[in-house]
Amino acid sequence: MRDLIAGHDLKKYAEMVDDGNLIVYRRYTMNALHSHCESRDARVARKLAALAHPVRLRLLRHIGSAHGCCVKEMVSQVGMAQSTVSQHLKVLVEAGLVDYRAERPRSCYRINTDALGELAGEIGQTIHGCCGREVGGSAPETPSFPTATNAPDGVNKDI
Repeated sequence: MRDLIAGHDLKKYAEMVDDGNLIVYRRYTMNALHSHCESRDARVARKLAALAHPVRLRLLRHIGSAHGCCVKEMVSQVGMAQSTVSQHLKVLVEAGLVDYRAERPRSCYRINTDALGELAGEIGQTIHGCCGREVGGSAPETPSFPTATNAPDGVNKDI
């Protein structure tokens, strides 16, 4: 918890606890945890929003398969105007999913594998927390309920 409230006056809040103000201290630490989760969720949401367009997904796949490329190559790949492609790339760069390097006379783009790996991990944790399974895994077995044909012995099967 100390890491979450780093930079704040811990001595002040420790004095509150000593004075019997445990509720105030607890509320403060809960808010610190809440803001930490919100900022992490906001970062994930920004990255997902950047991926929430079919053209940007296609550009991301193309950059990844080519291990980096320039705008001119992507324009011919997606069949859109250079300005449109540049705007979509700008969104991916601002989200931190793609790295940009200006090399006269071109602009080169590469996948930020660390950022994509982190995003995949966050999504995997979320899915695992919601569904109790790994990303790409099969659905958990559905429990079978007793029926007339599989009811244990001694149970009236006519009901």
